[in-house]
Parts: sequence; C-alpha cells; structure tokens
Amino acid sequence: MSLNDTLKNVVNNVSGALGCGVVDLQSGMLLGAHHSVPYFTQSFLDAVGAAAVDMMRGRNVNAVQKMMAAQRGVEQVSGFTEIQMTSENTYHFVAEVPGKPNALVILITSKQTNLGMGWAGLRQALPEIAPKCP
Repeated sequence: MSLNDTLKNVVNNVSGALGCGVVDLQSGMLLGAHHSVPYFTQSFLDAVGAAAVDMMRGRNVNAVQKMMAAQRGVEQVSGFTEIQMTSENTYHFVAEVPGKPNALVILITSKQTNLGMGWAGLRQALPEIAPKCP
C-alpha cells in the first residue's frame, strides 16, 4: 500500500476528516496527501505544509526552545512533536512521524470531529505511515 493509500484510509476512518498529508520538515515538500475537498488545491496544500513546518520547527520556535533549554540547563530539543490547532471551521492535528524526525503528518477535520477520535485516528496510523517516509 502506498503512502497516499494509507492517508486515504486515515481520511476514510476518521469521522469528519477532510484531508491528511505528510510533509518533509527539511524542505517543506508534501510527500503524500489525500483529501475529499475540491478547493484543497495543490497551492493550498503546499501552504498548509509550509505553515506546519514553521509551527513545528520554525526559527521562532527554535529560539524559544533554545532559551527555555538554557534556563533549565538542559539540551535543546528540536521543535514540537505534536500540535493541535483550531480554526473557525476545522481542527488540525499535527504530529511528528515516529522514528522520522524530518516528517510530520497533518490531519484536517471538520469541527464535528471528536478531538479524541481525531488524535486516536492519527496516532493509530503513524506506525503504518512511518515506513513509507524517507
């Protein structure tokens, strides 16, 4: 099964899912995607991927984490591992792919989706997504 097929399964298995994609954190390139929304154009998907990269590993995120690590006297970690965002009409679940620190998965759902079920659907798919990421 291809990465896009796996992402299609995520969309089909999470009630209210609109789309799911995998983004390379170094380049910001979309590695795979599946969605059921006609207005999710390639440029829209690319913009969502770039925004997710900024939120997970962006310059400001790294600067804040560097300051926090210095204050705590610990080694700096590299960005976040999970983020959840809410817009007027959607939820965005973003998670680093386990064992692939340069890949993240984004699941976009309607606000009718139960938050716990969104996370459960995404996390359940991560072991199947990981081997398909570079």
